[in-house]
Amino acid sequence: MTLFDAFRYDGKRVLVVGGATGMGAAVAELAQSAGAEVVVMDFAEVTLPGARGIHVNLADAASIDSAADACGGVFHAVFSCAGVADGTPGIERINFLGHRRLIERLLAADALPRGSAIGFISSAVGLGWENRIPELDEYLDIADFDTAARWAVSREKATYLWSKQAVCAYVAREAMPLLKRGIRINAICPGPTNTPLAQANAQSWLGFGADYRAEVGVEAATPREQANALLFLCSDAAVAVNGITLITDSGYFAAGITETFPSAAPTVTFLRSL
Repeated sequence: MTLFDAFRYDGKRVLVVGGATGMGAAVAELAQSAGAEVVVMDFAEVTLPGARGIHVNLADAASIDSAADACGGVFHAVFSCAGVADGTPGIERINFLGHRRLIERLLAADALPRGSAIGFISSAVGLGWENRIPELDEYLDIADFDTAARWAVSREKATYLWSKQAVCAYVAREAMPLLKRGIRINAICPGPTNTPLAQANAQSWLGFGADYRAEVGVEAATPREQANALLFLCSDAAVAVNGITLITDSGYFAAGITETFPSAAPTVTFLRSL
């Protein structure tokens, strides 16, 4: 053994939800390279050699329950990576409520032992969640899958923004109760990342922060670069890290908050106020 072993996943079994494409696929591949046995859940076909694929529709409770039952055994890390853009039917379920239901099913089955970890992918639009804690608490207090979905739709919260704010709030709220069970939970908040979903919304998603990236001389992140951060958060090397949303945006938000890059300040101020 070496001191670096805490960063590896040898002997661990991991679940990647939304692991067929984009950042989720990068997470699945990287976890496998780090020594893990990988199970991938997705609506799309899973093509990673050596990984077990399980079909799931995160918008459908029965599909989630069936997928959870099909897993068998325990997971030492769960990566909740699936997500869709605004305009997708059932976005409130796919981006958050479906992930929550799956996690709750795994917890009820004692499929997440002490020492395990959960990692979500959030978004820059989720970073204003602290301004909406009372409303988010009301939403997160609704335990029933369908009732929570109806709440979101009836209040025009079936949006990408709201789903990502819900992710951030859920991570923060669940950090303490989960840690009592020996389970950590964190999230990353990626900056623009060159994924199929981002390419489909290229003008708004990949155009965001382009002036900053040109100034500092970097490109939009790759899925692998984001996977690196998420794998770290769920590794034993991050045992002291719990309940955070780690901003992985090459410093754009930091430059906006401090006005080191003045052009970013209005955008960052706006996003933090949402």
